[in-house]
Amino acid sequence: MLPGELRAALHESPAVSPLTQTSPQAVRDALRQRREIALIDLREEDEFALGHPLFAVQLPARRLAADAPWRLPRRDVPVVLYDDGQGLVEPAARWLHGQGWSQVSALAGGLEGWRHEDGELFIDVNVPSKAFGELVEHEAGTPSLPASEVKSLLDRGADVVVLDARRFDEFQTMSIPQGVSVPGGELLLRARSLAPDPRTHIIVNCAGRTRSLIGAQTLVNAGLPNPVHALRNGTIGWLLAGFTLAHGEQRRFGPTPHAQRAEAQSRAHALAGRAGALRIDAGTLAHWQADATRTLYRWDVRTPEEYAAGHRPGFGSAPGGQLVQETDVFCAVRGARVVLADDDGVRAAVTAHWLAQMGWEVAWLDDTDGLTETGLWQPVADGHEAWPGSRARRYRRPYEGTDAPPEAMQAYLDWEFGLVAQLARDGTHGFRVLRAAIEA
Repeated sequence: MLPGELRAALHESPAVSPLTQTSPQAVRDALRQRREIALIDLREEDEFALGHPLFAVQLPARRLAADAPWRLPRRDVPVVLYDDGQGLVEPAARWLHGQGWSQVSALAGGLEGWRHEDGELFIDVNVPSKAFGELVEHEAGTPSLPASEVKSLLDRGADVVVLDARRFDEFQTMSIPQGVSVPGGELLLRARSLAPDPRTHIIVNCAGRTRSLIGAQTLVNAGLPNPVHALRNGTIGWLLAGFTLAHGEQRRFGPTPHAQRAEAQSRAHALAGRAGALRIDAGTLAHWQADATRTLYRWDVRTPEEYAAGHRPGFGSAPGGQLVQETDVFCAVRGARVVLADDDGVRAAVTAHWLAQMGWEVAWLDDTDGLTETGLWQPVADGHEAWPGSRARRYRRPYEGTDAPPEAMQAYLDWEFGLVAQLARDGTHGFRVLRAAIEA
């Protein structure tokens, strides 16, 4: 059944007949050539998670009116819609056309057409980011330690800090004992405050693999003098090893002293430049905003609390670690431009260095003025839970909460281990990985 809002809108929308068809090969060509395209899966998340193309974006039909304006901000961007036989494409296309989107087409044959042309299908959610994290470990050799070794370090009182790279609410749900919440986008800015002695061993964890790998590799790429490792397989690996997690913890990072902020800034700028991320001023931003031929996303990568206290007009809230983790949510148009902002010259540059490696044309705004608006505007809180009524059709991640069965957690890890091979078969990703550390 179609959502009521969409069904009602169809009565006032012009007919689209015949609906233009875009072949799977044409979609793959656009992705390889980095031309702007939005491949939209109109199904609910639980169906989407069972199989979809790598860069497909899950935007359920019932959420078009609320989310299409900010996820597809340029009305003449090529938009390719598909489902798996649910009958969602035609009415969604009619609605989009009626609202001003001018280049809307259907994926020829829908999801079955993609399968028929030997298109690779990926399960789960946020797959581009997760696959990229696996590629980073594969090519850069991200150092990691198993849960048994990390627990041994903690038990014997070694000089070690455990930095949890997830959102704070995830950290509160379950965490490694003695861990500190430092979401991934904050790591380079905060790590030296939490481990000022270069001999202190830094362990970065998340619930599974991606954010711990990206977080640890951030510190390695930046040339931090401390020994750095990811906790192999995160809290999943901790539980599978038979260890107990903490719950309800409140430990968070504190202020960063000026000298350590300056050091982090130097390292972050070097990282962004080496990755090919652009450093732009307000004038260039204004020029890009006026360019009607390109999609532009503008994200403030600081914490939600900082964003609420004041932010630049036109910038949404996308904390850096989550932006890297959920590029398919925050940047639905593959090939778009992305501009990132902060107030310290660290977090935006670090996040930009990752997005550049993921194939985005990304810049960070070298301008600490303009923090004038207040009030939290955050269209998506964490990629799914902000969508009203979605819980019943939501895919349950095997790494969230505390009650996933061990076999589901292990199966999830096994799937992640296979993503590098899937990327190679798919051939559309355009990812590249930095390897050597940078000295400040």
